Amino acid sequence: MWEYLKNWYQRKFSDPDAVTLFLLLAITFLLIILFSGILAPILVAISLAYLLDWPVLRLQKAGMPRLTAVSTVFAVFIALNVALILFLMPVIWQQSVALLGELPQMFVQAKLLLNRLPELFPGYVSEQQIAEFVETTTNRALLFGETLLGQSLNRLIGVMALLIYLIVVPLLIFFMLKDKHQLLRHLSSVLPYNRRLIAQVSGEMHLQIMNYIRGKAIEVVIVGVVTYIAFAAFDLRYAALLAVLVGLSVLIPYIGAAVVTLPVFLVALFQFGWSAMFAYVMIAYLIIQALDGNLLVPLLFSEAVSLHPVYIIAAVLIFGGLFGFWGVFFAIPLASLVKAVLTALSSDKKESTTAQGGE
Repeated sequence: MWEYLKNWYQRKFSDPDAVTLFLLLAITFLLIILFSGILAPILVAISLAYLLDWPVLRLQKAGMPRLTAVSTVFAVFIALNVALILFLMPVIWQQSVALLGELPQMFVQAKLLLNRLPELFPGYVSEQQIAEFVETTTNRALLFGETLLGQSLNRLIGVMALLIYLIVVPLLIFFMLKDKHQLLRHLSSVLPYNRRLIAQVSGEMHLQIMNYIRGKAIEVVIVGVVTYIAFAAFDLRYAALLAVLVGLSVLIPYIGAAVVTLPVFLVALFQFGWSAMFAYVMIAYLIIQALDGNLLVPLLFSEAVSLHPVYIIAAVLIFGGLFGFWGVFFAIPLASLVKAVLTALSSDKKESTTAQGGE
């Protein structure tokens, strides 16, 4: 076993390009893990710059100078965000406050529905099981409320940090777009000379990350809008809030859809009860999820999601545990990065073997 590991190490890391690639990835991951809070606005700015660089390139191809294209795209981006803050955020806030105000009433209705289960399924559910479940749920709800109160100061600090990000992040985005080539030259100048594998992997990942971020933005909008139209058609309460949650859930592959199903199910159940309308709402919601997973995702991520669902879920869990939100959001690109690195190392090994055979 030791000899195998020793031979593997000598094969892979005798190449200076492989050592350079490994050290660069290790340092980058370590910095993100240790300073994720400090680097958060920079990571947000890089993600949004990737998103906005595509329309900038389109305008450049149409003959517009880069500075003019950047200014135009940036102005539209700021206008859209201001519109969201002025029109969508108040609705989301009002519905969130209303939902929190109705939680006690919903809890009472839930107890009534649960108490009926022993009558409906006498051989499967007992009154003692229902009582234990209600007691456990109540204790956890009280603990959750105490946690929220205890973190009120942290929430205030978070709001202040958000206000700072609203100023810093747009400035970073603008200068990243405006001085893109200059920044890339500076980055290239500090990289080691042995960077053939770095260039190979970065060239493969650049297009994937750009397509992934753009595809995720389009997916969030489409899923959110279609969900809102469906919920509003059924006159479901908190339609805007639930639609935003469903739209944002696509940022977390597979797991997000499973988690957001619970609030949709509960709100529909408390509003309509065990009725045909409740069934229609849930059927419409499941159809949206099915179309998203089987039609929209393959169209938007034909290259980025060429990974088995097991690998994607594992990537969400592993990178989410390492990097938090950013690990979850970039789970697929990070998994693709691992795949690209392994492919580059394997191809490098084959090239070396071929060269030795030719000699």
